[in-house]
Amino acid sequence: MNGDESLTYAGIHQKEMEGSEPAESSDCGRGRSCWTACARLRSYELKGVFTWRLLKTIAMGQALSMLICGTAVSCQYLAEAGVETPMLQSFLNYVLLLLTYTASLSLRKGDGNILQILKTKWWRYLLMGLTDVEANYTVVKAYQFTTLTSIQLLDCFVIPVLMVLSWFFLKTRYRLVHFVAVAVCLLGVGAMVGADLLAGRNQGSTSDVLLGDGLVLVSAALYAVSNVCQEYTVKNLSRGEFLGMMGLFGTLISGIQLAILETSAVAAIKWNWKIIVLFAAYTFCMYALYSFMPLVVKMTSATAVNLSLLTADLFSLFCGIFLFHFVFSGLYIVSFVVITVGFVMFNAVPTYAPVPESDSAGEEFDDPAAFVEGEKDHLKDHQKGETTTDLLQEGVEWRGTEEGMETSNRRCAVTYVTEEHSTKM
Repeated sequence: MNGDESLTYAGIHQKEMEGSEPAESSDCGRGRSCWTACARLRSYELKGVFTWRLLKTIAMGQALSMLICGTAVSCQYLAEAGVETPMLQSFLNYVLLLLTYTASLSLRKGDGNILQILKTKWWRYLLMGLTDVEANYTVVKAYQFTTLTSIQLLDCFVIPVLMVLSWFFLKTRYRLVHFVAVAVCLLGVGAMVGADLLAGRNQGSTSDVLLGDGLVLVSAALYAVSNVCQEYTVKNLSRGEFLGMMGLFGTLISGIQLAILETSAVAAIKWNWKIIVLFAAYTFCMYALYSFMPLVVKMTSATAVNLSLLTADLFSLFCGIFLFHFVFSGLYIVSFVVITVGFVMFNAVPTYAPVPESDSAGEEFDDPAAFVEGEKDHLKDHQKGETTTDLLQEGVEWRGTEEGMETSNRRCAVTYVTEEHSTKM
């Protein structure tokens, strides 16, 4: 192995294991518990939690929240100018995706070409585009029937739906700390809503609260489906393919819906430089959001990204204090801190996938050297002292060096830890 990185098996350095005899099977359970406990203690050190990868994830998540804040502020100004055309705004975003990412797909050759993708997966992307367009439309429509407080609370429904969908379709498994982290984030949202109520800020309508609340729940469910599809696509296919197909089908669907629902509203717009700038600002923020969100989803997960987006309402409130003279409350700061703490908790401990049955049955790997090389490549994405995964290889205990690996049928946990790796992210 290289001098700057090494594999630690269950917290024991490789050099300490060379030449040692295999542990007795009767001691394996006790050793596994000790090794796992040591690894967990190491993983909860401050330096091990606040890794560069986590800090980068937090920063990118808050950048996405600021982009959503930009769309909210521009929408507020457009509403004050008497412009309420949510479908036109979405249409402009999808057109921009079409002109960039879809055009890029059309220039590809081979299986990645747009024609080849449409031949095999057109109906999947059609459903994904329909889901995304209608999710955006229903949440904007809900503002006409219910209050902002109801929307802020019910919109959090997207997180449990995401977790359920990820569990069944993406095979993501959560630990107890992840559920606690989600609860902490929702407490932060509760503090934000409480601050709104104390400040008397209850914007929106009450013309049909039941219909409005139902639209918010439908929107949250649609967003969850769209985000799970996005996570699967960017992690298994490519970000370019996802955005290209969203641009194509999003433009088609939103264009048809625009022609049916908002023709008169668009014709009534009194165009001037201010309206044009606001439309441009909204479109830019949405385009940047759609472009960068898949990068964060690929680094973390759709659930983690949505937890970070809970602060978007807070950024909008902070802007509203200066731009729209909203009343400030200290609970806004408390809410921001609580949501951030919950987001850090969620990302500090990785989720995991169930071990395939073939591995747990005791099958041996055909190429141990290839296995080690794969683990070394995987470790390059992590920092010093960070526990990357806890693998329970029921039936195989790996020992030895890079040149030759020995196996013995033991039911032991193997924890891979980066000791001295210093790869720059």
